[in-house]
Amino acid sequence: MNNKGRSYYLIPYYLWIALFVIAPVLLVIYYSLFDLDGNLTLDNYANFFTPVYMKMMLNSFWYAFLITAFSLLVAYPAAYLLTRTKHKQLWLLLIILPTWINLLLKTYAFIGIFGTFGPVNSLFDVLGIGEQQILFTGFSFVFVSVYIFIPFMILPIFSALEELNLSLVDAARDLGASGWTTFRRVIFPLTISGVRSGCMAVFIPALSLFMITRLIAGNRVITLGTAIEQHFLVTQDWGMGSTVAVFLIVIMALFMLLTGSSRKGVRHEK
Repeated sequence: MNNKGRSYYLIPYYLWIALFVIAPVLLVIYYSLFDLDGNLTLDNYANFFTPVYMKMMLNSFWYAFLITAFSLLVAYPAAYLLTRTKHKQLWLLLIILPTWINLLLKTYAFIGIFGTFGPVNSLFDVLGIGEQQILFTGFSFVFVSVYIFIPFMILPIFSALEELNLSLVDAARDLGASGWTTFRRVIFPLTISGVRSGCMAVFIPALSLFMITRLIAGNRVITLGTAIEQHFLVTQDWGMGSTVAVFLIVIMALFMLLTGSSRKGVRHEK
């Protein structure tokens, strides 16, 4: 088949990208150029650099970083153990299963678990700690988010560990390297591509969380995602909401470019 024939098969792909990626982004940019009264203006972009939105952006980065860091701390050892257990495919399926459950259902389940009369507070009463306010805190928001995103961190790390040449690990141990040195100098550098993919799969969606923020953290955690939700659904200021969305898209695109360029650098070094 010639190149012209192959290009015809790409038409549905290009149509999909145009309709569901490019067109929505252009529409968001279009709405960002109008104020609350429908007048053409650039004030929305100027307002974004006020302290209120800068604080929201810092909060978004901070919580996205925490969610990504804790997900990595849990996911890497889990993926490492998973590659060395029997019936690893079955265990992998059990890890993936929670992603098939609706996100809203999982969030409401944690409302019951962390609630005043939930099992966690019941355990605290048995231990003599007393009732604690777990819901509507930064801790509960990060905990629930990490639980939801962990499978997306485990999968790419597991794939990278599966492709690892174990003879290199054996060679490091034969040369007298300790377990920690072997991990630090051999295993982790050779699986860094999986770590980058997992961090990208977690960090980018964590930047724009709003439903978990609203239901689990209440008004204690305010991010760019909650700002977009408020502008579109409460204040009806679609212009400002679109402006926040534009900056969020730019931030995500920059993050993807940076991780992509660093991944290319690793390949060239190899």
